[in-house]
Amino acid sequence: MPAVVPSNFNYVCALLGGFILVFGQLSYVIRDRLYVSEALPSLLFGMVFKTANLIRPSDYGSVTEITREFARLVLGLQLMIAGALLPMKYVRKEWLSIFMLLVPVMTTMWIVSGLIIYLCIPGLRFLDALIMAACVTPTDPVLSNSIIKGKFAEENLSDSLRSIISAESGANDGFGYPFLFLALYIYHDKGTQIARDWIVETVIYQIILSVVYGAVLGYAAMKILQFSVKRKWIDEESFFVFIFALGIFIIGTAGLLGTDDILACFVAGNFLNWDDWFQSETKNNNIQDFSTPEIPVWRYIVMGIAVMLFRRLPAVVLSYKFIPRIENVKEAVFSGFFGPIGVGAIFYLHVCLETMEAYGESETTKYVMKAISPVIYFLMVTSVVVHGLSIPIVEVCTFLIVRNGDHSLTTQCIVYPSVILESVRTECNVLEIRDEGSL
Repeated sequence: MPAVVPSNFNYVCALLGGFILVFGQLSYVIRDRLYVSEALPSLLFGMVFKTANLIRPSDYGSVTEITREFARLVLGLQLMIAGALLPMKYVRKEWLSIFMLLVPVMTTMWIVSGLIIYLCIPGLRFLDALIMAACVTPTDPVLSNSIIKGKFAEENLSDSLRSIISAESGANDGFGYPFLFLALYIYHDKGTQIARDWIVETVIYQIILSVVYGAVLGYAAMKILQFSVKRKWIDEESFFVFIFALGIFIIGTAGLLGTDDILACFVAGNFLNWDDWFQSETKNNNIQDFSTPEIPVWRYIVMGIAVMLFRRLPAVVLSYKFIPRIENVKEAVFSGFFGPIGVGAIFYLHVCLETMEAYGESETTKYVMKAISPVIYFLMVTSVVVHGLSIPIVEVCTFLIVRNGDHSLTTQCIVYPSVILESVRTECNVLEIRDEGSL
């Protein structure tokens, strides 16, 4: 006799499919009218149904392992796409801008984030805070992609700025390894082995090997795909799924080698479009409870605000003259503020937890492992909300300024001062407002 089967897998499929269907019907309004990225409604969706206990990942095994591996998959595929969408030979042409953002700016982000966490979370050494900060240092490619796409980006951001934001968010996820493992090696007190292990295991094996592996596979994949297309051996459906299959293949093979699979995916994507052929062929397709007895919630709030303001913005603004693809203060402010924290932080969190489990059961290690998860998750949620709502707030403020002629409202929109002023000037020219000079 037919019966209702209330299994969690059925719930997950029904809820996920229903959410995608509903969001799909409203996607244009949400993204291009309200300027809200997909990440914010997705986060709210997950929180609501997890709170209602309708989504139970523990039913399928270790939550830690499921989260880590799913994060790898999401990151790898997103980085493959991000690399493939960059202009021809982009990394070679813009190596100086990418170097500045990946080395001095990223190092500053790591140290500043560590200092903020150290000052906000009691009971931590600065080294403990640096371990946590390494997880949130890389900017997130998924959230960055939602920021540089759509109507707002097309109207307010130059093509060069959008490309460098995409390139940085793709490359720096793989570059999180040196910061995380340098802090972990020092934490484990390896002494004279630190330099050897960090240089050999992390820099050479994790970073350099993954770059070479990704470049070879990406370039070879481009040639193979061109060969098949020229001889009409591949159908249209297989062509468009090729990049996803390549991403999954690299995640698996690079993972077997023990190298940095997510960085390899980004490099492979970039080499897949090395001569701009792939992009030209595809151009038409278009709650967690954070409060604990040891750490009151106000400390998380202060930490979240400080990280949003000081983790990245000052470093980019102060160094933008040495980053050729960031051409003026307005672009530096925008690029500096938009350094979102997302699934990459969760991936590094679980890599960190897995590594620290091997360090023993000391009281210090137990406390760090207990504190790191709420810290990382809180900063990720803060970033999703802040970066997801910032553009809608700017648009509302700009509309009110133009409509009411009340220029004092600009002080309420300090998040994007230069972008707001540029938008207001444009609107004022259209409306022939004479007091434009007072802006």
